[in-house]
Amino acid sequence: MSAGYMRSAALVLATVLVSFCLSVTASQDAQRYKFRFVRHARDAPLVSYYNYIIVGGGTAGCPLAATLSEHSRVLLLERGGLPYGNRNVSSEYHFADALADTSPLSPAQRFVSEDGVVNARARVLGGGSCLNAGFYTRASNAYVRASGWDTRLVNASYRWVERALVFRPGVPQWQCALREGLLEAGITPDNGYTLDHVPGTKIGGTIFDRRGRRHTAADFLRKAHPRRLAVFLHATVSRILFRRSEGSAKPAAYGVVFTDPLGVQHHVYLRRGGAKNEVILAAGTLGSPQLLMLSGIGPRAHLEKHGIHTIHDQPVVGQGVADNPMNSVFVPSPIPVALSLVQVVGVTRFGSFIEGVSGSQFGIPLHERGAGRHTARNFGMFSPMTGQLGTVPPKERTPEAMRRAAEVMRRLDRRAFRGGFILEKILGPLSTGHIELRSTDAHANPAVTFNYFRDPRDVERCVGGIEAIERVVRSRTFSRFTYANHTAMEAVFRRAAGMAYFPVNLLPRHPRDTRPLQQYCRETVMTIWHYHGGCHVGGVVDEDYRVIGVQGLRVIDSSTFKYSPGTNPQATVMMLGRYMGLRILKERWIRKQGTDDKH
Repeated sequence: MSAGYMRSAALVLATVLVSFCLSVTASQDAQRYKFRFVRHARDAPLVSYYNYIIVGGGTAGCPLAATLSEHSRVLLLERGGLPYGNRNVSSEYHFADALADTSPLSPAQRFVSEDGVVNARARVLGGGSCLNAGFYTRASNAYVRASGWDTRLVNASYRWVERALVFRPGVPQWQCALREGLLEAGITPDNGYTLDHVPGTKIGGTIFDRRGRRHTAADFLRKAHPRRLAVFLHATVSRILFRRSEGSAKPAAYGVVFTDPLGVQHHVYLRRGGAKNEVILAAGTLGSPQLLMLSGIGPRAHLEKHGIHTIHDQPVVGQGVADNPMNSVFVPSPIPVALSLVQVVGVTRFGSFIEGVSGSQFGIPLHERGAGRHTARNFGMFSPMTGQLGTVPPKERTPEAMRRAAEVMRRLDRRAFRGGFILEKILGPLSTGHIELRSTDAHANPAVTFNYFRDPRDVERCVGGIEAIERVVRSRTFSRFTYANHTAMEAVFRRAAGMAYFPVNLLPRHPRDTRPLQQYCRETVMTIWHYHGGCHVGGVVDEDYRVIGVQGLRVIDSSTFKYSPGTNPQATVMMLGRYMGLRILKERWIRKQGTDDKH
């Protein structure tokens, strides 16, 4: 028996075992959380029929599925697994572990943009709400009006979301000092605790409860009708099916094809006799444009390059993609600082948002077993293990550079981790890029270019944000958490670190760092995972989120946003799922009433 045959047989066996384990785990976790309608894709029938097929069980897909199941048979297809029972998702102390996990079963799938910035996309039921820092804030009233949404229904949808999973955070001393420092720096007024997006300084909501346990968009499925909703996990949709009806100029979506981890194809079709039955993409900023192109909707020349038959030549699919650039600085503290995620935000009037996270008691590397509990010390979401390395320009952030930075961090004394990060994220942004297919493999990441800071107005917003951070650090109220000057800080760090190099950017800046702030912004840019666009309203979809040029297909997720809403988009993405679910049900009811009247 050849060695090649043995290797192939071992690979097949390993795949079968992994699929079996995933199936058992998914079933057990689903039963534990009373999701009797959640199953592994391997257990799905080869052919099935539904009123609505939703692709993507993320931040928009879960509330959308729960809402539509109130009156229709709904299938929700998610390429990842359950978030429950995974401490990397559920624990505030371990949330950065998911971003650092690059294994095939990680809830975060890493990708590197063509700009060189390391990023991640969700691969788990609940989507980005399972990976983020938990901050919750609504979009501004101006954003809602510009989107053409019904204000009353928007507010009702926000409240529906908030009743399920939003909490008021406990604000530790470091965050209190940040809040007072923002006010002292001129980011006024003091708006106290509010979920509204208003200029000034405020405390926002969080999806972490007082025990540090994360609540995610997957929790909305508890509101679903258990006999009308089916959810299949580890189900990767490879294409949407289209056909042309007699007398219709437009092709119509009538189903999808998905594969389970064993590579078995499953076909799901829309039920016949329902003109309002639809396929709905909620696969996110990368997933939705990618799936449209894989299915033949996109720029003809690009599709033909990959051997894809063009269903509808749509040049703007994948265009206008943007990622809000984020620049952060570590502010070392002479005293210990408690762990906190984003709780306070300064909404400036010049287009920059200022936030902060503190402490070092995150879970990377994982807690050691053995004699006593070991508390890991690192920079959490800003650790090089998560791909965040702002000390070198984006194109120099190679795997080797990441490895060296992580090794330096592992050798640091605990005193080097005292402090917190203050970050700025710019409004918009105005700089945009595009998504293209690398291959026809639906499991693979597409090629993404964000063109950070291409528009000079974005650069100036960043400069204003960094200058605001410097004012906060110099403020009287924040002084107890900072060293008096760089010389005093450096003296402590040389003793604590035993080396000149430090794997994060510091404030106060080193006197020899004479870079203009414009250059500093470009060279230290990182992501805050708020990318959006690629299926803009008015370009790819109409105001009802129907894909232009075809029938029976909508896109409802962050890919439809031209700009990121508020200081964190998750509230508005979840709201959109509920909002559009209610609108679709209303459309269905009106159509049914019209049909009944004719009879």
